[in-house]
Amino acid sequence: MSMTEIEEAISNLAEQPFDASEFPYLFLQAFGNKETTLKRLRKGDTNKSDLIATEGSPYRGVLQTNNIHIAVSPPGEVMKTLSTLKESPATAKAKAKFILATDGETLEAENLASGEVIACNYADFPNHFGFFLELAGITTTKTIRDEAFDIRATSRLNRLYVELLQDNPDWGTAERGHDMNHFMARLIFCFFAQDTDIFGGKKQFTVTVEQMSAKNSSDTDTVISTLFRVMNTKTAERSSARLPRWADQFPYVNGGLFAGSAEVPRFSRIARSYLLHIGNLDWTKINPDIFGSMIQAIADDAERGSLGMHYTSVPNILKVLNPLFLNDLRNQLDNAGDNPRSLLNLRKRMARIRVFDPACGSGNFLVISYKQMREIEAEINRRRKEAGRKSDIPLTNFRGIELREFPAEIARLALIIAEYQCDVLYRGQQEALTEFLPLGAENWITQGNALRLDWLSICPPTGTSVKLHGDDLFETPLDQVQIDFENEGGETYICGNPPYLGSKWQTDEHKSDLKAVFSQSTDNWKSLDYVAGWFIKAAEYGTHTNAVAAFVATNSICQGQQVPYLWPLIFQNGYEIAFAHTSFKWSNLASNKAGVTVVIVGISNHARSTRLLTSQAENGAVIVKDVVNINPYLIPGPNVIIRPESKNLAGLPEMARGNSPTDGGNLILENKEFDFLITRNREIEKFIRPFVGSKELISGDHRFCIWIEDDAVTSALEIPAIKERIELVRAFRLKSKKAATIKAANWAYRFDERKPIPDKPIICVPVISSESRPYLPADVLPAGTVVSNKAFTLPGDHLWPLSIICSRMNLAWVATVCARMRTDYSYTNTLGWNTFPVPMLTEKMKVDLTRCAEDILLAREAHFPATIADLYDPEKMPADLREAHERNDEVLERIYIGRRFRNDTERLEKLFELYAKMTKPKRVA
Repeated sequence: MSMTEIEEAISNLAEQPFDASEFPYLFLQAFGNKETTLKRLRKGDTNKSDLIATEGSPYRGVLQTNNIHIAVSPPGEVMKTLSTLKESPATAKAKAKFILATDGETLEAENLASGEVIACNYADFPNHFGFFLELAGITTTKTIRDEAFDIRATSRLNRLYVELLQDNPDWGTAERGHDMNHFMARLIFCFFAQDTDIFGGKKQFTVTVEQMSAKNSSDTDTVISTLFRVMNTKTAERSSARLPRWADQFPYVNGGLFAGSAEVPRFSRIARSYLLHIGNLDWTKINPDIFGSMIQAIADDAERGSLGMHYTSVPNILKVLNPLFLNDLRNQLDNAGDNPRSLLNLRKRMARIRVFDPACGSGNFLVISYKQMREIEAEINRRRKEAGRKSDIPLTNFRGIELREFPAEIARLALIIAEYQCDVLYRGQQEALTEFLPLGAENWITQGNALRLDWLSICPPTGTSVKLHGDDLFETPLDQVQIDFENEGGETYICGNPPYLGSKWQTDEHKSDLKAVFSQSTDNWKSLDYVAGWFIKAAEYGTHTNAVAAFVATNSICQGQQVPYLWPLIFQNGYEIAFAHTSFKWSNLASNKAGVTVVIVGISNHARSTRLLTSQAENGAVIVKDVVNINPYLIPGPNVIIRPESKNLAGLPEMARGNSPTDGGNLILENKEFDFLITRNREIEKFIRPFVGSKELISGDHRFCIWIEDDAVTSALEIPAIKERIELVRAFRLKSKKAATIKAANWAYRFDERKPIPDKPIICVPVISSESRPYLPADVLPAGTVVSNKAFTLPGDHLWPLSIICSRMNLAWVATVCARMRTDYSYTNTLGWNTFPVPMLTEKMKVDLTRCAEDILLAREAHFPATIADLYDPEKMPADLREAHERNDEVLERIYIGRRFRNDTERLEKLFELYAKMTKPKRVA
């Protein structure tokens, strides 16, 4: 079940009359338990509870193993019953994660692992549904448990949205999409305003709709439309506008939010009911940090099914904002102490700061930036004994670009809400209300394609920009910017989480965008991820002003072939990498949901003595280093660009690519084909050899190939089955448009590119392998094996190279410097092996590494017939094989630094240091 489905089920349960005997089962059902599971619990087959029914409490406890122990208590004894559940031996024996007690009036529960407790009125327990999500297999962060309101509100808004579109299908068309989105934005504002005294009376909007509209919903749209017209009419003009008295109590809002058409979609009885339910939530709990993203998903069909499951957590966003500029502001605050002048200078500096997100979505980065800066400003005012002072930080200094219309509107609304909440928090409710209405008319979030727009016109470096027509917040053309910054001369910080989109996933429109950005500077833009466009636009922006930019990006822009294509262009614009966070999961609020692997890269055209590099150790610990320079691979050291080498730089054995058939599949035999041919003519066997490429080596598939030496062609052609296949190869090659392939039709009996078959065992390394494996797959193949062009080979008379290939050191290098096939590693000998730095190896070291390689092979053999794919599944890797690799890593890493490395960042730091020495001076920029 999704979180929205759980929320709906829990809300429905709370709204029904309390049924003491059924509550435990209905509660479990709401979290996804199937009827068969509940039936067994009811019968007692799986109910492990030791709380039996008594005269005072006639309802037996319900205990689901590894889940929850629930009991309905006598009236007024909920706390006592919860204590009994906690002390119950059955609770511990069944490893229950939660205990819950209720009497239908109050409800209390405890997470036994964390010790977190909730206590609330029974009717309010859906507000805490996030507390119980682990019961549905959703292991949450504390963030999502604390922000369950946002999910509840969004879930209900989503139901209203879907219901309205069913009754008003024309409002779901492209022509009327703006009207529907605008209507939802108005509702959100009204719900927030009625609970925060902006409208005066408590729940004024919801109560008015409920009282003034018919229960059959026939005039609900008319009542709401009237309220919208009132909020767009100045008080002095209302008498002539002939508005009803019951609506006159609502204030004038303006700001464009209620300007234009006041048309409202028709409401069914169900839609009216949904509206009233939404209005009765406590909207003082709204979190504009993530609420904007959740509202955005309401209007996005692709996202609606997973509302609340994928919104970026505030801690992750702060990984961008803190090193970008917030840490510097806090350090200046610490250094200022209580010095009034220093504090004043910091406040003046903050008033001139512009934060610009050119892929702002619904404004999360901007909202969090604003709230964090207001918090710092409030501390300045406290120390200067000016608490309650009006903020000097203009909301309009927080600029954004968003491609889609609705998120652009919601971004501005989220910022408006954030400003009001900060005013209430730091100045008081009365002062906040005094200055809140009417809303301002500025347009500072631009709708448009960020890779096509001129960023200097949207976030001008001097505060000067062209003023365009338009005088309201929500009706001004959103692809235009009309206002100047209030304070000139400040710093500009560019940030955000742009769309990633690798080259394989880009549409023609995306490629056209990249061409527009890169075509004047490089011909290699087709290989770049879409996010690279934002980095170049930021670097070009910085040629006109001092600016620092930081984006979340796929780690691929700092790996493989994208590095030499992208980063020299950024460096040419006078930028350097100011700070970075190496690869980590950019996870959502639900921690069991896999996030994409990303990096954070900050670029600056300011000279810096040190740069901040953050990474994660293998035990999860965060490592932060001040380093002299961060190179494009996010490694401490000079700006080295790794380029292919034809010869091995470290003196390792030469690695060669396998044989290329170019045969239309006619020289390759599947296992069944091999058996069939052999049974028909045993003479064929001497012309057949085992055939291995990436797939065969990893998955253990058996394939064969026809292999005819030049001096055996005549005898081979005497076998009809072979002759037939050779003719098919010839025909296939002659149809090619490549001259070299057509020429190869002259030797149709053999592979297009053929190398001698070794008479000794060989080490084989696949070209393509999954990034999920903890080590690169490689193996030793027997003499006589034909290796395809989908793999590389080394002589196997010495095993110590296998130890290096199968090491964590080599994996880290390949993952960084080689290209990717989607997310899989795409190994090459010229880039992955010939460039790999290895210290000078003594014979003793080679003996030690040989023993490690043997141990790895023996550990694999112990699990025969398991394949490499089986053995290196990260969830199922055998303990003895893992231990063999750990010993191998330790032996090799001690050769490098005398101890184990703490993480891949440290491994790569050493490897790049050695690479720079091996290639000096030709590779150092």
